[in-house]
Amino acid sequence: MASLNVYSVLVVLFLTCGAVMATKENDQIIKENNCETKMGFPCVLQAFTSIFEIGSISNKCCGKRFVLGKFCHSALVKRTLENPLFKYVSPATIIVQSIQTWNNFLALIDSPSQSA
Repeated sequence: MASLNVYSVLVVLFLTCGAVMATKENDQIIKENNCETKMGFPCVLQAFTSIFEIGSISNKCCGKRFVLGKFCHSALVKRTLENPLFKYVSPATIIVQSIQTWNNFLALIDSPSQSA
């Protein structure tokens, strides 16, 4: 029984360290690439609502998000999911919406009307 308790403690310790490392990685990516500051608050808000709620994102903000890259996009989404305010949100659903939003960015960037 004692070995089960030691095993349980080790598993919890491993999972906690992994979560802390993931948080630091996301924060580091965001900070090093100025993911938030380069987009500006209005565009961050539009991207947030397009992923976490129902909303759309303007071509201008879409372009800014696209220029920052998918690594910034993913890091911002992952960091938001780590926030305790979103503990009841399904990460799988948000990841799917995040991918759909990124694909919408690509579609807007590649659309002929955008380049005209």
